[in-house]
Amino acid sequence: MNLDLDANLVILIIYAVLAGAYLLVMPAIVYAYLNIRWYLASSFERGFMYFLMFFFFPGMLLLSPFLNFRPRRRQIEG
Repeated sequence: MNLDLDANLVILIIYAVLAGAYLLVMPAIVYAYLNIRWYLASSFERGFMYFLMFFFFPGMLLLSPFLNFRPRRRQIEG
C-alpha cells in the first residue's frame, strides 16, 4: 500500500514538472529567443519561430501580458 502511494506521488511530481516546463519554462526560453532573433532571422528560421509559437501557444498565452513585440526605437542621428 505504501509503495503504491509513493509511486503515485512520484508520477504526480513528474506531471507537475512537465506541465511547468511546457507552460512556463519553454515559452520563456522561446520568448527570449524571439526577442533576440526577430529582426535578423532567415526565412527558414522564421518558419521555425512560427512553429515554436504554435507548439508552445498555451504557455505563450500565459506569458502574453509580459510579452513585448513592438518595434525597437530608431536612433535618429542629427
